[in-house]
Amino acid sequence: MSRPTAEQFRALFEPRGVIVAGASTHPGKFGFVCLHNILASGYRGSVFATNLDGAPVLGVQTARSIDELPAGAADLVFVCTPKAANVEVLRACAAKGVTAAFLTSAGYGESGPEGVTDQAELVALCDELGILLAGPNGQGVVSTPVELCAQIVAPYPPAGSIGVASQSGNFVSSFLNWSVATGIGISRAVSAGNAAATTVGDYLGWYANDPATTVGLAYVEGLADGRGFASTAREVSELMPLVLVTGGSTSGGARAASSHTGSLATDDRVFDGACRQAGVTRAETIEEAFEAAATFATQPLPRGNRVVVMTTAGGWGVVTADAISASRVLELAEMAPDLLAAIDEKLPPRWSRNNPVDLAGGETRDTIPEVLELIARHDSVDSIIYLGLGIQSNQAAMMRSGPFFPDQGLERIVAYHERQDARFAEAAASVSSATAKPILTATELAVADPANAGPAAVRGSGRLCYSSANRAVRALEHLTRHATWRRVRGL
Repeated sequence: MSRPTAEQFRALFEPRGVIVAGASTHPGKFGFVCLHNILASGYRGSVFATNLDGAPVLGVQTARSIDELPAGAADLVFVCTPKAANVEVLRACAAKGVTAAFLTSAGYGESGPEGVTDQAELVALCDELGILLAGPNGQGVVSTPVELCAQIVAPYPPAGSIGVASQSGNFVSSFLNWSVATGIGISRAVSAGNAAATTVGDYLGWYANDPATTVGLAYVEGLADGRGFASTAREVSELMPLVLVTGGSTSGGARAASSHTGSLATDDRVFDGACRQAGVTRAETIEEAFEAAATFATQPLPRGNRVVVMTTAGGWGVVTADAISASRVLELAEMAPDLLAAIDEKLPPRWSRNNPVDLAGGETRDTIPEVLELIARHDSVDSIIYLGLGIQSNQAAMMRSGPFFPDQGLERIVAYHERQDARFAEAAASVSSATAKPILTATELAVADPANAGPAAVRGSGRLCYSSANRAVRALEHLTRHATWRRVRGL
């Protein structure tokens, strides 16, 4: 079996035209949903569709067969036909110049010995025809640079630089949902399905050389060639961060993976060691994996592991200091005397004079941006976790919804509170960019009240607002570990 070429990957992710084979007039069928999503996402290439009755679907006049379509107008086919028709469809598509095919059809390698045989024949056919085979038993492909959403489910994510490859279509949806919720965008996403011919490693290898992608994010359920995947992962990690989450690491999970995509699990301890050697960031959960990828996509890599916690209230800082102290990767930075003296000039005497930097309610209009910058510009500090954003806007929300608004001067103070929180979020992003040091902002308001001016401004700055300090610490561990791996190897 030959490996996919760069031109075939181009046809999959940036096609000149797309054919939906088996388009349906029924809004519950895959052939309708896929065509709808392609049109609704704004894809600007040519769109064709086939339907046995030749009925129009969503304003697209369908052809009764592939043979009726113009040659050379489309290079990607999204196959929604019954399994029995797939061989004929693929041969007809190849004759029209199609070089990439995405198959949603199930009943192949995941369904038993007969399905395994059918899948092998499908792979051989696509190899013969010069078609990249994505799937079968897959969900679809997303490519925001060309506004393509060729998949049988929602959502369509905002544009960004995270490239997703997953053996589970469900987890593609999960990553896309997190993208929509956080505003951290996706470049490409693909459900590998059974990965019969094109594997998760193949997609990641292409992403590593894709100008639109700066971070790889993958889910795998088992690897037929663990050594080959580790080799690919190392090559990818040398070019961009790679975040991986796995299923099937327990005996129960392995049985579920086998019935899901026909995959075979590998020894988890051996695999974990290989990931560490290859510089792969391995996450335990889907949420952690997405937040790690989002952090890589939006924060600079730290020069070291020394962290300062800046907080507007003491308790948040204490818990965060505990998490950093318990880390095997991070350490609480020692506060240098000259840094303490500089902060003394900005805060009242009751401030903590230690790390965490507890502002103790002593901040004025410009204190938070100024202290953030003092800390970030000091040579003894590699990264910052900032806590307490949104407090003022939280009070503003209560004032705005209360019975006294807008009288009693509330309209003015509400606007001031919201403006301040937005300034603080913008300052965190701008200081981070100016100093090339990570500044991670965490507040439960990111999920408790996403419309709060603080978290909203973090999203507006293109960065992730972490829903807890512990999640920010975990993300920073991943960022710092990978930075160390690159530094040791002179990358």
